[in-house]
Amino acid sequence: MKFSESLKSNRDFKTIYGNGKSFANKYLVMYVLENHLNKNRLGISVSKKVGNSVVRHHVTRLVRESYRLHEEMFNSGLDIVVIARTNAAAAKYADIESALLHLSKLHRKVLR
Repeated sequence: MKFSESLKSNRDFKTIYGNGKSFANKYLVMYVLENHLNKNRLGISVSKKVGNSVVRHHVTRLVRESYRLHEEMFNSGLDIVVIARTNAAAAKYADIESALLHLSKLHRKVLR
């Protein structure tokens, strides 16, 4: 069962950057803002500084998959933006998954 959808609008990203709370670690930065809906919206941002299009898409898929596998742990009603740092280009799936869960724990209202 899918509890979330993608964030695509630039306006939504700017709202979350401006009003959301952020935490960071070696691989990722996570912004979280309540959206008052009964589903989560996930946005993933990977800059050109991370690498070429193949590398950026690979990092995006790693983040999306690690979120998908742990989606039931997240509270609903959140807008989540995950930004990949340059170290993420060389990271393995386990590193990205660990980084995402670490940031989720730092945002106390994210995990159930």
